[in-house]
Amino acid sequence: MQGKEEKKVVSTTTENETGEALNYCYKHPHPAVTTDCVIFCFDKKDLNVLLIKRGVEPYKDAWAFPGGFLRMNESAEECALRELKEETNLIPGHIEQFYTFTDVERDPRERVITIAYFALIKKSEVEGGDDASDAQWFKVKDLPQLAFDHDYIFRKALIALKQKIHFEPIGFDLLEEEFSIPELQRLYEGILNAHFDRRNFQKKMLQLGILEESKNNVKKKNKKGRSKNKKWRFILQKYEEMKTNHQFRLEF
Repeated sequence: MQGKEEKKVVSTTTENETGEALNYCYKHPHPAVTTDCVIFCFDKKDLNVLLIKRGVEPYKDAWAFPGGFLRMNESAEECALRELKEETNLIPGHIEQFYTFTDVERDPRERVITIAYFALIKKSEVEGGDDASDAQWFKVKDLPQLAFDHDYIFRKALIALKQKIHFEPIGFDLLEEEFSIPELQRLYEGILNAHFDRRNFQKKMLQLGILEESKNNVKKKNKKGRSKNKKWRFILQKYEEMKTNHQFRLEF
């Protein structure tokens, strides 16, 4: 087609990381691709996020999300899981892609595109490894200054989490097997940055039909006649059914 510039193809043979021949390559610059992971947990009081301390330049000794460069022989999700294991010794059961970051000047090293993932897990021990000198959980409300554009990545992750909480019963991923209604309320308040009336919150949650009282509850009453330290459990079958069939919708 006249007037349309065709891409120039170089016929020289190159090799990828596994030694396989690549017979055709476009003659133009290629951006690097990285993945980053925003991992959330809940400590019964506050929402936390996992950070690593960078052991190398740029931003040496600054805090950032675990992640790294994509290898030629792996998918983006495989890269995210590998980097997370290498830098924090954490292996989540599931991660979810939530955004791709493409601003031109976002990395001082070169042109970098980042595919970002988040996960919701129960709190566990972590340790720094590979090019991360440390790994720690931080309360979402007390984050240090972050390297690169990771503050922007964090804001995007929170937006994705807030959207998710209205359409999926995410508490199962963040809470212990047995929990109190106040713990569940603090989780939702921490994610949505809001405050709810205790009685209305409990009523709304029980109406969903995904909670049952723990069989380990001790029938004790406080001075106001309410059950003391009552624990609840998710009804796993109902929980998974609502999640799979997209029947969950929660409005406050």
